[in-house]
Amino acid sequence: MQKYNSLEDIRDQIDKVDENLVELIAKRSHLLRQVASFKHSLDEVKAQDRIDFILQRVRQLAISHEISPNLVSELFEFMIDRMSEVEIEEFRNRNAF
Repeated sequence: MQKYNSLEDIRDQIDKVDENLVELIAKRSHLLRQVASFKHSLDEVKAQDRIDFILQRVRQLAISHEISPNLVSELFEFMIDRMSEVEIEEFRNRNAF
């Protein structure tokens, strides 16, 4: 881990990380919009088994990166919940016609 010499340098790096996080979240969201086109029912859209797999996987990743697995899984749980709403909307819109 790189050491920084000033608060300003650290904040600049945090801002860059935040930009990357937002970009990655947007990319994930756009992919989920496409996922809906491959699903045939709302049960498939909700896919609790997939959600459980993702949450377990990110917990393990968090541990390997030496950060709180609870923090990471809670962030993902929130993100998945909100993105699932978008996926459900995409699924319903696709099947409305």
